[in-house]
Amino acid sequence: MIFQENTTVLWNREIQPGIYRLALQSRRMAAEAAAGRFVMVRIDPAVFLRRPFSIHRLVAGKGPPEGIELLYKVVGPGTRRLSKYGAGQSLDVLGPVGRSFRVPEGVQKVLITAGGIGVAPLFFLAQTLIRQRGIAPGGIQSFIGAQNAREALCAEDFERLGIPTTVTTDDGSCGLQCLVTQPLAAAIAAGRPDAIYACGPPAMLKCVADMAFDRHIFCQVSVETLMACGMGVCLGCAVERRDKAGTYLHACTDGPVFDASRIRL
Repeated sequence: MIFQENTTVLWNREIQPGIYRLALQSRRMAAEAAAGRFVMVRIDPAVFLRRPFSIHRLVAGKGPPEGIELLYKVVGPGTRRLSKYGAGQSLDVLGPVGRSFRVPEGVQKVLITAGGIGVAPLFFLAQTLIRQRGIAPGGIQSFIGAQNAREALCAEDFERLGIPTTVTTDDGSCGLQCLVTQPLAAAIAAGRPDAIYACGPPAMLKCVADMAFDRHIFCQVSVETLMACGMGVCLGCAVERRDKAGTYLHACTDGPVFDASRIRL
């Protein structure tokens, strides 16, 4: 189910300069949340369009989860305004929207690849793989790529789950100085995984998808694209199909999570 709700901000914490974790109180949205789904946030009347944000994790309560947490980076006037919200304020939120990650039966060995803020839905996926699908943390490897140490997010969160994690940065300020797809390729060569999941910049997703496609490995990617409505009305988030040339899918309703073999990146 999808809800439109005036949620209450539980916290809005700056964890790195310009990068925030925003928790919203909504038991209904938490109950419908799944890794890969997202919400559309109306920031204020001065910011005309809602903004899409992946669900990063659930907010624990004494019983059922109390709400959802978003991970976001300040990149423009909308997110800059969002960063000013404090605990107790209200935000109009629509969601959860979109399709979640799919985990085929029998999956035991998984590679997770994140680029920048694309790590947001993948941490929720890692929790789901371990807590709901019973996959051993040692059977999962995560690869986190970023421009610099400031933007290399969530490595400690993955490690606290027991997941071996490799960090790469463009400038070498943290982890390995290389593209995140390089250690990913080495991990694939060392032992074929059952599944690969990725979210990040288009060039990274194309590289990951091509590696999986060439080796016939199940692969899903979460596509980051501009959205105006999040409901399939505006048709602005078109993604070209790989399996049917000249036709398109839409990230808000058909995705944002796609089988990599279905779309052209």
